[in-house]
Amino acid sequence: MLISINIKDYIMKTRSEINYENNPLYAVNIDFDGASEEWRSNKFNMGNGVYRYICAKKGITGNLCIKKCLPGEEYCCLHLKMIQKEKEKYNQN
Repeated sequence: MLISINIKDYIMKTRSEINYENNPLYAVNIDFDGASEEWRSNKFNMGNGVYRYICAKKGITGNLCIKKCLPGEEYCCLHLKMIQKEKEKYNQN
């Protein structure tokens, strides 16, 4: 009597050897074009992959101010002063 045993059925697998059926833990759906466009929305392209932040204040016509932001701020020096004056005026009342 000849018995054949398939050894692959009896080999113990370590955690690193277990195939997790290639199912991701969660679905990843990233719109890279939209993310890139949104990232560039407050920056000015200076060429060669160099960008600088532009002021976030919109003018009367609805266009963004194109002046350079102060370091660590989101507005240029002119608009930052205007906003600080508005805050001071609001806090006094």
